[in-house]
Amino acid sequence: MSARDLSVLLSVILIIAMLIIPFPTWLLSVLIIINISLALLVLLTSMNMQEPLQFSIFPSLLLLLTLFRLGLNVSTTRSILSTGEAGGVVHTFGTFVVGGNILVGFVVFLILIIIQFIVITKGSERVSEVAARFTLDAMPGKQMSIDADLNAGMISDVEARERREKVGREADFYGAMDGASKFVKGDAIAGIIIVLINLIFGFIIGMTQQGLGLQEALSKFTLLTVGDGIVSQLPALLISTATGIVVTRAASEGNLGTDITRQLFAYPRMLYVTAGTIFLLGLFTPINDFLTISISGLLAIGGFMISKTKNQESQMVDDAPEEIEMDDLKSPESVVNLLNVDPIEFEFGYGLIPLADTNQGGDILDRIVMIRRQLAIELGIVIPVVRIRDNIQLQPNEYRLKIKGSEVAKGELLLDHYLAMSPGFEDDSIEGIDTVEPSFGLPAKWISEDMKDQAEMFGYTVVDPPSVVSTHITEVIKRSAYELLGRQETKQLLDHLKESYPILVDEVTPNPLSIGDIQKVLAKLLKENVSIRNLPIIFETLADYGRMTTDTDLLTEYVRQALAKQITNSYIVQGETMKVVTLSGRVEKAVAEGVQQTEHGNYLSLDPTISQSIIESIAKQIENLTLQEQSPILLCSPAVRMYVRQLLERYFPQVPVISYNELEANVEVQSVGVVNIE
Repeated sequence: MSARDLSVLLSVILIIAMLIIPFPTWLLSVLIIINISLALLVLLTSMNMQEPLQFSIFPSLLLLLTLFRLGLNVSTTRSILSTGEAGGVVHTFGTFVVGGNILVGFVVFLILIIIQFIVITKGSERVSEVAARFTLDAMPGKQMSIDADLNAGMISDVEARERREKVGREADFYGAMDGASKFVKGDAIAGIIIVLINLIFGFIIGMTQQGLGLQEALSKFTLLTVGDGIVSQLPALLISTATGIVVTRAASEGNLGTDITRQLFAYPRMLYVTAGTIFLLGLFTPINDFLTISISGLLAIGGFMISKTKNQESQMVDDAPEEIEMDDLKSPESVVNLLNVDPIEFEFGYGLIPLADTNQGGDILDRIVMIRRQLAIELGIVIPVVRIRDNIQLQPNEYRLKIKGSEVAKGELLLDHYLAMSPGFEDDSIEGIDTVEPSFGLPAKWISEDMKDQAEMFGYTVVDPPSVVSTHITEVIKRSAYELLGRQETKQLLDHLKESYPILVDEVTPNPLSIGDIQKVLAKLLKENVSIRNLPIIFETLADYGRMTTDTDLLTEYVRQALAKQITNSYIVQGETMKVVTLSGRVEKAVAEGVQQTEHGNYLSLDPTISQSIIESIAKQIENLTLQEQSPILLCSPAVRMYVRQLLERYFPQVPVISYNELEANVEVQSVGVVNIE
């Protein structure tokens, strides 16, 4: 146990001892001076903090100091009533305050009690209660603000975590202060009761047990009671003031003294007005002219000096940006910063600013937060922060999405319209601006709000502009997820997996597979819309086959077969028949014979005529299934699956290609088309 911990424990034990054991008067005097010193230290600390959380221990400290002060009250009361003495400090304070007149001293003491109880303690209690309530009510808004800043790229994940922790600690602090303020109120009430006990029972004990006369008992015990009350209420007053400062303190860049002087004298002209008012007060009233003229002169001089200082500071502030800008341009770091490329950027014209402006009802920031959560669940990766900015080079209603600096999608929105997608037949009564739905390329119309209900009655799917753009962003990021998964992101996934499966991760990497090998496997899965959320199964497979081969294409095929249940469920509903297009024996043979094996891996090299024939046949089958409103799925043997995928990747990237080994054994498959070579 450290010395600090031991000192705190001994202090608590001392407080308990004061409640039970009679202390000598000299020790009581020492403890009273320590009590005043601690109260003054707490007050000065509260004045020099910049925000309440810098003094987060204050609620607990307030309880200990209150208990310490009450323990002293018990000890001094015991000493006063039993021996008629309470030490030199109590006697000195009592003599000083009474000043030869018991009645005046007692009145001064009562005024001090009233100030402590009614003004400071009552106010601190109310402020603590309101601050706790407002802080708890504001928590959801603060959390949303942090999510919006994180999503907009204004802060990093670490900064967002720190700000969330700070919000939680603020709520805990103000809640604790709400309860701790009740200690201060109870302490003030206890002080009044203890004073009455000392007075009443002191008179009785002095006259009955000590043989004192009425006047002598009254003088003696009034002096001791007032002295004890002063040495008790003085630190209590300091602590109450510190409580009020802490709960009313707003976060700022300086301490209380700096803020008071800076803000109170922020308007030098007001000092001139005050100086003039004081001067006129002395001129037209019997108040001493020398006094009013002196004070008004000091105020005027102070206003002049502050005005002069402010003018110099404003000149320096005006010159500083130009100097900083020139220094930035000259520094080599200014060029290096230009090399940074954001993983995802969403840019829009000035006409779409209401999408991101919360004051105008825009919720695109919240939608992107939900998109990132949705894709984390669906794909198993953490999508990077989306940088959102307006771009005056775009058309007013235009937007575009960039992945690693390259434009991958764009579109146009009409914020005062709705996008209506046709149910398969057009209705001439639905008037609008013809367009194409950006996510899936479906024919659609921009219709006015007046036409919305009518379009829905005719079976149109009507979507508002924010939903259109959020769906577009979701689909584009989903298609580009494999580009966003680099080695750094893969390392983060490994670290997360290692927390629960350390042995599994150690068996796969760094030997036999490097992080780069694992990244290639995961990226290939994402490229074919296979979720990598089930990392334990993926790593179990890599651990089984990683020592046999480091060919990432072959490892990807093994992983796909291990994820057979997941892949099957992603294409069919349980109990339904899977309708697929199969490859004829001639096609599979031609593909197998076209595989070229090299020391750097295998690749497909088909005769251009055969390739064209296969692609045309697949295109014909896809067209037939589209007319039947069915999603095309290509089924082939495991030996040629990845090569067929390579062949179709450029022409039909969204058509899934699966092998027989990637299907559950209980799945019923129906062939609705066969790919042949003509």
